[in-house]
Amino acid sequence: MKALNKIFMGVILLITVIFIAANLLIFNIYNIDSGRPYRVEIERMAVLIERDSFTAEDLSDCKYVTGIVKYSEKPDRFYKSNSDYAMREIGGELYRFDYTVSDGNFRNMAIIVNTIIAILSAVVIGIMLYIRIKILLPFERLTDVPYELSKGNLTAPVKETKNRFFGRFIWGVDLLRENMEEQKRRELELQKEKKTLLLSLSHDIKTPLSAIKLYSKALSKGLYSDKKKHLEIAENIDGKADEIESYISQIIKASNEDFLQLEVNNGEFYLSELVNRISLYYTEKLKLIHTDFKVDNYCDCLIKGDIERSVETLQNIIENAIKYGDGKRIEILFSEEEDCQLITVKNSGNTLPDTEILHIFESFHRGTNAVGKSGSGLGLYICRQLMRKMNGDIMANSKNDFMNVTCVFQKA
Repeated sequence: MKALNKIFMGVILLITVIFIAANLLIFNIYNIDSGRPYRVEIERMAVLIERDSFTAEDLSDCKYVTGIVKYSEKPDRFYKSNSDYAMREIGGELYRFDYTVSDGNFRNMAIIVNTIIAILSAVVIGIMLYIRIKILLPFERLTDVPYELSKGNLTAPVKETKNRFFGRFIWGVDLLRENMEEQKRRELELQKEKKTLLLSLSHDIKTPLSAIKLYSKALSKGLYSDKKKHLEIAENIDGKADEIESYISQIIKASNEDFLQLEVNNGEFYLSELVNRISLYYTEKLKLIHTDFKVDNYCDCLIKGDIERSVETLQNIIENAIKYGDGKRIEILFSEEEDCQLITVKNSGNTLPDTEILHIFESFHRGTNAVGKSGSGLGLYICRQLMRKMNGDIMANSKNDFMNVTCVFQKA
């Protein structure tokens, strides 16, 4: 904001300099032109009088000289005049030439120029004040929010405002903060539940494990010589092993449960709305990285799902295409199958073996083509979860060095 204040003061100083320079220029122009026209007329009238050819019509043609008084005619009032005058001695007679300097043009020009400069200055200063008050000050209040969020401070709410430029942005930031806070709360609850479950199962496993150890010690020391007893102990060990196996199955099941808790608001939206939002963003982005991007022709229709989650799904797929493709070509293709609308993202440069394509939608799975590239292995897993919650599906295949990922939406 200090830099803006310096710019603001610089603009005011520049306007002041322009104002002073314009007035000095007008004043100099006036000084150059003033004084000469009426002198020319006086000299012309003096020559006519000297030649004795002066008439009243000659005076009426003058723009600056308003009257000529002869001393011999009005000696008592000769030196009394309400206007500026100049005196000339012509033929031994003293003449007074009354004149006026017409500075109306100068005044009009000065007024016009100063008015224009004042209006422009007011507009510029007004715009800068408006930008400062309505745009920069509200934005400055948000500068600390991302930093606080990055530190994990999610409790302080963002002050709402009706600012037409940042109202929705501020609302979105506050909504993001609330979602992050809610996700943090859910994550803590989930961690608590899983920790409790693991502690409980660990405790439960101890009982059958102790029994197995007891039976094994008894057998190793030969405490039982009866074969029937041996068979009974073996069956007991097998039963305890099954019990331990069931506990392990519970642990595996708990670890594979959906940990993202993705929310979907199913409804209906037009295919064109989804395509336009994707195309608007990626046309420019892919152009900057020199990747050929093409959106195939399609017939608009009403499809079922969550428009926001559908955009998120396609964005994840396209981002994967950018990351793992060769950067030459990405296409969005459309087809129909029964009551479903299929949207396929096709990218060149597939380096993933066919044996791995079946696993790309699994959580935390990263293919052999992900070596040296950042990622969590959750992008396509999230896409599958979202599509299934929207009663759709997602699939992938490769053909002729092209990777195809297809989203299946139900038509409304």
